[in-house]
Amino acid sequence: MTSTNLTRRRWLIAMGALGFGKPLNASVEALLAGSVNTELNPPDARGALERLKKGNRRFMEGVSRHAHESASWRSLLTKTQKPFATVLACSDSRAPPELIFDVGLGDLFTIRLAGNIIAADVIGTVQYGVAHLHTPLVVVLGHEGCGAVDATLEEMLHKPTELKYVGALIRLIKPGLKELDLNMDRTALLSAAVEANVRWSMQQLSTMPEAARALREKRVSLVGGVYELATGRVRFLDGVS
Repeated sequence: MTSTNLTRRRWLIAMGALGFGKPLNASVEALLAGSVNTELNPPDARGALERLKKGNRRFMEGVSRHAHESASWRSLLTKTQKPFATVLACSDSRAPPELIFDVGLGDLFTIRLAGNIIAADVIGTVQYGVAHLHTPLVVVLGHEGCGAVDATLEEMLHKPTELKYVGALIRLIKPGLKELDLNMDRTALLSAAVEANVRWSMQQLSTMPEAARALREKRVSLVGGVYELATGRVRFLDGVS
């Protein structure tokens, strides 16, 4: 077999891994070692969530693969993309989803903004990921010590004056925290508020008519999680799936 044919064969195999061909077996994946570092696209939401969990375990244990970062992999993504999950996360510099879940280029369709809030443009972006990129899983990912959530609590407790657009951000977070006991210890309150905010974002997404129909028909699954800064663990929440 010539080098050119082998390269073309590897390219076709990798395209299959992106979801544009038949599933690969372990021996075929081994053929790609050293050429295109690839991992199979999960076939459904359950598989997508399991892949995220496995990647997070590697990250926690300090054995991240850093797959899908090579020049050969980048070349496969110049014409198309096939992410396996849409992730709505916070912009916090300590919580990048691709590192937390040990995935690479083309694996996640990621939306990041302070407080992982829901607004019209966020909804449109999530909808694009599901409808056009066919991601079977949507993840709302909050994190410990979220500054946007903490600023919201500060306003609820002490009514400080915030900058105009930070205040607009707070107004989107506040409804999800209204059931909290503001007399709790502040550390515990912030922890509860972070989780409540994730659930609030999930609730807003899941009650949209189109999203509710997609969830009901099991065309997509929705899960929430909280990233622990010290341990590196993502604690997935019970709830809408």
